[in-house]
Amino acid sequence: MTRTTHPFPARPQAAAKPVRWAADTLSALREGARLYLDHSAQSLWRVDRFIEDLRAEDTPYPAVEHVLRGLGAYAGEVLVRHTGAEWWTAGGDHWIRTPDGRLWDPVDEARRCFGGHGSLRLLCRDAMRT
Repeated sequence: MTRTTHPFPARPQAAAKPVRWAADTLSALREGARLYLDHSAQSLWRVDRFIEDLRAEDTPYPAVEHVLRGLGAYAGEVLVRHTGAEWWTAGGDHWIRTPDGRLWDPVDEARRCFGGHGSLRLLCRDAMRT
C-alpha cells in the first residue's frame, strides 16, 4: 500500500472557521469593493484604511459585523503564514498563538479598529516581533 503525502501539513481544527471567514470576506471584497489582498503584512495597511473608511461613512455595526470578523481572520492568517502561529479556540472565540506562546485576538482587533481604537497592521507588527 502506498501512502500519498500532501505538500501542506494538516491545519488544526481551530483554523477551519477563521480560514473560511477570511476566504469568504476576501472573495466578497474583491468583487464588491475591488480590494485585493495578498496575505502580506503590508496588505494590512489597506485593511486598516478600508475599516477606517467604513467608520467614516457611519456604516452601522450590524451591517459590517461579518466583514470585520472576516478581516480579523484575514489578519490572523497573515500571522499564521508569516510567523508559524496557529489558531486556538475556546468557547466560540478564536485567537492566534504565536510560537513564543503569546495569544492575539485579531477578530476583536478588527472590531476595535472599526471603533477607532485599534489597528490590524500594528497588532500584526507587534506579534511578528521576536
